[in-house]
Amino acid sequence: MKNKIVFITGASSGIGEATARRFAKEGADLLLCARRVEKLSALALELEAQEKIKVYPFGLDVRDKEEVKDKLSQLPPAWLAIDILINNAGLAKGLEPLQKGDPSDWDEMIDTNIKGLLYITRWVLPKMLARNQGHIINIGSVAGHVVYPKGAVYCATKHAVLALTQGLRMDVFGTQIRVTTIDPGMVETDFSLIRFKGDQSRAKAVYKGLTPLSPHDIADTIHYCASRPPHVNIDEVILMPTAQAHATMVYRDEQ
Repeated sequence: MKNKIVFITGASSGIGEATARRFAKEGADLLLCARRVEKLSALALELEAQEKIKVYPFGLDVRDKEEVKDKLSQLPPAWLAIDILINNAGLAKGLEPLQKGDPSDWDEMIDTNIKGLLYITRWVLPKMLARNQGHIINIGSVAGHVVYPKGAVYCATKHAVLALTQGLRMDVFGTQIRVTTIDPGMVETDFSLIRFKGDQSRAKAVYKGLTPLSPHDIADTIHYCASRPPHVNIDEVILMPTAQAHATMVYRDEQ
């Protein structure tokens, strides 16, 4: 990974932050974007000092097509040869049946999880193809394989991520571009806090009585996929806590 450029979206916290730390330890230079610029800048300064790598942080809302185009077009030339793109930015909003859902929540999930991934990939991929090398890693979910009650729209967005990943793999057929999706089950991040719109007690209850996956578990999995020899493409990884057997089947220790 030394001197490779790794571009991570949604890098200011959770899986994105853990992935940045994991690749920094391996000597990769990091292109990091997120909406929370202050947290991102602090992370960049820390990793540059600690790991002696180069980090280029910048604020970006992946939902905004024109902002994506403008910000990425303005990157310094030294940062254009992206080796690994990690489409991590994503979220869930609300947990209601469709007939009670908030359309603004739907828009935010669709715009971030699907359209944001598309906007970023559309800009990065042609440059990878021109060099005939690169790896695109999309962060999906077990919700991309099953649907659970009150999660129809979120599950639909993650089904879309899986379909887009599979389609992209076909679109780059015959090239040296690798394409992977990482599909976790329960990971303890701000995910539930965002889904429940800041309700701390409801968010904490999601992980009560079990040991969920951590962001570092996902970061290790991403690094594993990215560090395989060039002739090896890990198409898809599904990982869940040992206590979870299905999106809706979780064993909780009541003690």
